[in-house]
Amino acid sequence: MRKMTKRIRQPIIAVLGHVDHGKTTLLDRIRHTNVAGKEAGGITQHIGATEVPIDVVKQLAGPLIKLWKGEIKLPGLLFIDTPGHEAFTSLRARGGSLADLAVLVVDINEGFQPQTIESIEILRRYRTPFIVAANKIDRIKGWVIEEDEPFLINIKKQDQRAMQELETKLWELIGKFYEMGFNANRFDRVQDFTRELAIVPISAKYGIGVPELLVLIAGLSQKYLEEKLKIEVEGPARGTILEIREEVGLGTTIDVIIYDGTLRKDDTIVVGGKDRAIVTKIRALLKPKPLDEIRDPRFRFDQVDEVTAAAGVKIAAPGLEEALAGSPVIAARSEEEIEKAKQEILSQIQSVVINTGKIGVIVKADTLGSLEALSKELQEKGIPIRKADVGNISKTDVMEALSVREEEPKYGVVLGFNVKVNEDAEEVANAKGVPIFVGNIIYKLIEDYEAWVKEEEEKRKRELLKNVTFPGVIRLYPDERYVFRRSKPAIVGVEVLEGRIRPGVTLIKETGERVGVIKSIKNKNDFVQEAKKGDAVAIAIEGAIVGRHIHPGETLYVDLSKNDVIILAKQLKDELEETDIKALKMTAKVKAKEDPFWKAV
Repeated sequence: MRKMTKRIRQPIIAVLGHVDHGKTTLLDRIRHTNVAGKEAGGITQHIGATEVPIDVVKQLAGPLIKLWKGEIKLPGLLFIDTPGHEAFTSLRARGGSLADLAVLVVDINEGFQPQTIESIEILRRYRTPFIVAANKIDRIKGWVIEEDEPFLINIKKQDQRAMQELETKLWELIGKFYEMGFNANRFDRVQDFTRELAIVPISAKYGIGVPELLVLIAGLSQKYLEEKLKIEVEGPARGTILEIREEVGLGTTIDVIIYDGTLRKDDTIVVGGKDRAIVTKIRALLKPKPLDEIRDPRFRFDQVDEVTAAAGVKIAAPGLEEALAGSPVIAARSEEEIEKAKQEILSQIQSVVINTGKIGVIVKADTLGSLEALSKELQEKGIPIRKADVGNISKTDVMEALSVREEEPKYGVVLGFNVKVNEDAEEVANAKGVPIFVGNIIYKLIEDYEAWVKEEEEKRKRELLKNVTFPGVIRLYPDERYVFRRSKPAIVGVEVLEGRIRPGVTLIKETGERVGVIKSIKNKNDFVQEAKKGDAVAIAIEGAIVGRHIHPGETLYVDLSKNDVIILAKQLKDELEETDIKALKMTAKVKAKEDPFWKAV
């Protein structure tokens, strides 16, 4: 058997960060720098990716390359061109991240924002090494701008005040990273890149610091990822679906990032579908034309015969309608390879898609990767999942949540990450009161749900507290002086021995006989809604006559129902004080004479 040829592929670089912090501007700057010049062998755009050949990196970075004290052997850098953490979660390969390295773009003036934190959590979850691009240094007051200048040269042109402001902003960032468990420093002050996070101050708009960023990406990729970047050039291709699109004249196509092997035009591929592995034959491999020729939509793509990793490519093939974004793509060249690929893909999908039929929330997401990230986060927080699947929120999802709500209201909800809510689903949800939470920041989505659960529980507790009867034991003062009125209603002075009393509760005697209802409670000159153990108050008892039904010195008990006891024991346990429990036991003793249920209380 012929030995496979191995070579180092270009690393796959994901660009993440908060909206408007400059992800797209950075990619545009990297592209524009060379494309505008139309040099041969310059930057080429793939589907969902921008390829920067190493010659371009060397040309942009110039003498900075020498910082690495060695030749850069990488063929280039492949930037994922769908910026945003939502896209990153779909970059999934064998349970990890498809990206070899990430660039986290942070606006140095705005600092950490919700999507910054989300991006860091995703990078941590996938264990993806990353570099920080501290963008928009050009907005620091008085900053001297020289386009495409390395940061280390540009910084020398700044006055003391601008440099001091940059230092302050950098230390704020470094502090935030420290809070999240990372040691970070300005890139030229980093002693050990395996232990410290490198921050490169840049202006994506003017290209300042971009040379250092590219050199750092290339150098770190080669130094620490060389083994990971070795691929079997002639082996069957493996990749991940970024997006499924309808293209005029082509039908349903898939945009794929190939991270291993070579994909050929006549290959059979196996891809992940909704409920099955889809086996199909490639009809066309398509790459966009160079950027300056993209203007005419009729001639947007060139057909190619093969693509070698790492690269982005559009695949046209029959039967891709049910393909899942984020699922694997495996080329197979024999029946045995097809079967093996089917099993691998099905097991990957089954490890992410959940259908337990048990009590839990309904989860929907746009890709397998984001579904996996959201599900893991929920499971870590102890939130059970009934169903987790890819796709928009449907009427079926809402109906399933409704059936859960009947058994456990707090889990009868639908959580959707980066998906739409179908019109009929929204109608049913509104009509039946099923909450739907949608968003594009995982932790924020879960926070919103948790806040709702808390609010609902508080609301439910308030309702229960309003309607449940708490136990209480009182004793009428033995002195006749504390009988203020004998009937209609009887008004007497009492001491609360245990528990609590409220207006509206029924009182019973030691024998279990009912004597009347507390109409009001007065403490000195004020009417109150509750009296607790140790309080001395006057109470008005409707339906009781002193001397006939009740007597000075007598002990009376608040009458409780079985339902009260169940609610107190199960749902309001935290509200019960020691004195309430004593009052409950004393009352149960009285009621047990008539009903054996109370013996167990």
